Order: sequence, then structure tokens, then C-alpha cells
Amino acid sequence: MSKEPDMAAEAGNETLATTLRGKLATLTATERRAAHVLLSNYPFAGLETVAQFAARAGVSAPSILRFVTRLGFGGYADFQRHLKDELEAQLQPPLLKQAPEQADASPLSTFATAVAANIADTFESVAPAEFEAILAILTDTKRRLHVVGGRFTEAIALYTVRHLRVVRPDVTLVEGQAATWRDQVIDFGKRDVLLAFDIRRYQDDVVLLAQEAAERGATIILITDQWLSPISRIARHVISARTRVPSNWDSNAAILAIVEALLSSATKALWETSKARMEALEVLRKISPQ
Repeated sequence: MSKEPDMAAEAGNETLATTLRGKLATLTATERRAAHVLLSNYPFAGLETVAQFAARAGVSAPSILRFVTRLGFGGYADFQRHLKDELEAQLQPPLLKQAPEQADASPLSTFATAVAANIADTFESVAPAEFEAILAILTDTKRRLHVVGGRFTEAIALYTVRHLRVVRPDVTLVEGQAATWRDQVIDFGKRDVLLAFDIRRYQDDVVLLAQEAAERGATIILITDQWLSPISRIARHVISARTRVPSNWDSNAAILAIVEALLSSATKALWETSKARMEALEVLRKISPQ
């Protein structure tokens, strides 16, 4: 019988990768090497044989087995079963996410409870140091900021851009046909930052854009769900939000809440710049059609 992972939260609420990221500082040097390999190619590195995983990490096979035990699994087979379950959840289409149910509770209150829990769990899981590191990058006005979203997160990307444009310069939305994105990426360099939103089922074009941006030296920041977009392998900073609700559709409420927390902090951090830009915008609004 498998053991419940000590580092994992309830199934469906937080993945092993999410909790592992937050626990890296508590691991031994050997365990951290295994953890970094797993996180850099998650979950596929963990689906290889013990010998292959060990070779990738540059540690012994017994070290990998001890690492898996440290995570709370009864054995390597249990560990792989858990990863396969997560992978299946990542690829789950809307038709399979939530079967119709007959419940005594009000649908409104049931959904509200789930959304509130998602927001609370998301904020609880975000490491303050990670949030502050992202904030420092977003408020560095010497850097150019580009924001991209996918099919269901482009609206959040646009929301983010419209706010950030008020408080700082050089903020652009990567939009339009994916084939035209290269026209922007060609100018990316070390001064550029790509803030990407990507949730399951992850979009190949968004992932490819992030890879191309990273290859040109851009810093990648990812806001994703608990199953982690493939962009997490190349992102410098990652925030994973809880999105599962009793619905065929995942919820973006926690992602939006994280964005608003960043926007609030960014406005305060750049207040002198923000205030001057807001005042200038108010003057422009008075002399231009609304």
C-alpha cells in the first residue's frame, strides 16, 4: 500500500512539483540534485527507470530511492503512479473534468467555497521570496516587459498589461496570430522580460514563444496552474495557482487574485513614477474624447 506523500497536499489541490519547489531548502545536497532534475523535466524525469533518473542527477540509484521515500512514497512504483495520475489530470479535457452531479448543497455556495479555497491555498503556497523576486523584475523600469496568455488566459494578460502601462513604461501585450510573435521575439535580449500565463491544456505556441525568448536571453516569469506548464522548466520564477473547481472548466480566480496582488505592490513600489503617470493620464483624458 502506498503512503501519502509527506510533501504533497491533498490530491488535486497541489502537485508534487509545487510542494517540492517550496521545500528545496530543507533537502540534502544529494536530494536537491534529484529534485532539480525532476523539476527541470517534470514529470517525465520521474517516469524513467531508477537507473536513468540517477544518471541524470549524477547520484546513485539508492539515493534516488531514499529521495522518493523522503517524499513520502512507499516505493518507486508508488512515486511513478502518482506522477502518471498528475499527467493524466494535466491532459484532461473539459468533458472529463466534472461529471454532472446531484447535490443537496446550493451550486452557487459549492462553487464559491471551491473558489475561495483555491485563492486561500494559492496565497498560502506562494513563497514570499518568490513573490518579491517577481515584483522586483516587474518594477525594474530599465527592463522591457512583454506579457502573453493562452486561449483562456489572454484576457488576464491584457488586464495585467493595461494596469502595468499606467504605472510603468515599456509594457507590451504579445497578441495576434502566433506566427507574428517572432516579429517581437527577434528583438528580445537580456533587458527583456516575458510574463507568461499558461494553464492546462498547455499551449504549444506559448511554450515555444517562452523557449525562443529564453534562448535570446530574456527572463521568463510564469504564472500557471498546480500541474505546472512545461514553461516551468525554463522560467526563472514560477507561481502556481489552484484552478480546480466543481465544473467542466478550471477557474482563473486565483490567478487573477495573484495578478492583482502584484499590481497593488508594483504601484506602491513605483509610486513616484506611478503618481506622475496617473496625473498625466488624467490630463490627457480631460483633453481627449472619453
